[in-house]
Amino acid sequence: MSSNFLRSLSLATVLSFFAPISIVAGSLTGTWLLTCIPGIGTIGQIATNMLLDFLYTFGGGCPFQGMLTIAIVCGFVGALFDTYAFYSFRTQK
Repeated sequence: MSSNFLRSLSLATVLSFFAPISIVAGSLTGTWLLTCIPGIGTIGQIATNMLLDFLYTFGGGCPFQGMLTIAIVCGFVGALFDTYAFYSFRTQK
């Protein structure tokens, strides 16, 4: 194994892990901020509850575990994709 492959694999895994965490955290922050605006606060509350229910599904009742489960799976898929791309590119040369 080359150092380029390990560097690429670790970078792809870390970025694929943190991308869904930042997306979910940003969505939760955005929907929470909507609850602070008069008139559309109920829409923000409904959206926040829907997002938390989605995370409850994957976390077995805990939204943090749901977010962590999604992030781990995305990190694993990112690593698999990077491995495939690296070896596919290597065999084409």
